[in-house]
Amino acid sequence: MADTTGILDEALERLHASGPERLGRLSNHGPMAVESLVHRGHAHSVHRWLDHYEDKLEDMPAANGRVTRANWREAMGDARRIADWCAFFTREVGEHPWREVLAEWWPRLLPEIAAGATHPVIRVGHAVRALLDGGETAPRLAELAHGLGYWAARSEPLPEITVSGPAQDAAGALDAVPRVPVQRGGILDRFAQLTTFPAWPATRTADPEAARAALSELVTAAVHRYATHGHGEPVMLVHAATAPNAVLRALPALPRELWPVSLSAAWTASAAVTAAYSPADPAPYDLGGVPGAEDLAEQAARHGDDHAIKFTDTALDIGDPVALAAAARSIELNEPAL
Repeated sequence: MADTTGILDEALERLHASGPERLGRLSNHGPMAVESLVHRGHAHSVHRWLDHYEDKLEDMPAANGRVTRANWREAMGDARRIADWCAFFTREVGEHPWREVLAEWWPRLLPEIAAGATHPVIRVGHAVRALLDGGETAPRLAELAHGLGYWAARSEPLPEITVSGPAQDAAGALDAVPRVPVQRGGILDRFAQLTTFPAWPATRTADPEAARAALSELVTAAVHRYATHGHGEPVMLVHAATAPNAVLRALPALPRELWPVSLSAAWTASAAVTAAYSPADPAPYDLGGVPGAEDLAEQAARHGDDHAIKFTDTALDIGDPVALAAAARSIELNEPAL
């Protein structure tokens, strides 16, 4: 839904004095949550939500040295350079069309899609949707710059992954992802244990439209799976769906030749989160009594948890009964924030 109130731009301006992280590595979810609220028709909730969330914000870190087109490679993956990277992309989107900047940097950043626990790519996906929905305002361009800067500063590869037996579809592929052996510790400890993912033949397509269709299938499968597996780690497992959905949201702004590789990266991100946090056993869910889409969007806004807001937003992109049940499950499992 296009925002005609100006509230999203106001909220982004409030947020851009803050850095993309707090307490060393926890992500600032503010820009993503407010974009979700506005997109789902709850712009009136945004400033109240931010008033509650601002205690979790930290100032943008100090600059450490200018990132340029000549030295960017040495700054890639250096989290001490977050402010430098955000400044670099702010200049880039100020001097070049934002779609050109995105197309140039997307293939450089995509191999490390799981960086920052997938939050950078998710933030970029929200920024792209806001730009496509509401025009190229200065705050939205700045938000894209901050998302790309965060991604570049946190860029870090996953371990080498081997391929196991094939799965017929996205749901089967996610079900076949082996859980990491030690299910404790932070996400980097868990990602370090990744060794193998099942082969999902759809990810090998070279056809852009087939890639988009498979990516949509992956998002649907990950959302549906949350309904039965979200109890394993209610916060972190939302990213198995929201990360590939961020890629799906970015596709319309990207050259079509980048769509197949985007699918492959999105599968890697979703599989990595699934391996790191899935419970050993699924839990049943009941489709009876699940609210409709508008009611769920309102419930998520009232609930206030950033992950529940973002997951509900992704589930409503799908909108089928199981997706709505998964959204209701995320609201139930995550702690209310308001």
